Amino acid sequence: MRTEPTWRIPVGVLGLLAGLLVYTGLVALVAPPLIGEWPALAQGVVYLALGLIWLLPLRRFLIWMETGRWG
Repeated sequence: MRTEPTWRIPVGVLGLLAGLLVYTGLVALVAPPLIGEWPALAQGVVYLALGLIWLLPLRRFLIWMETGRWG
């Protein structure tokens, strides 16, 4: 168990927020022209998938924030 603060947690939170901001901006710029003419249900499925994809690297990132290792 950690007894002293580490720099990785605040840096990791700021990095996560920055990464999510960039990812959200890219989705907002790229997706509408590509799927804008699709039916609403199909668009909903795509946006749901894109909304969940960012979770894939999150586990390793959180491990790094706590331990300093990527795995």
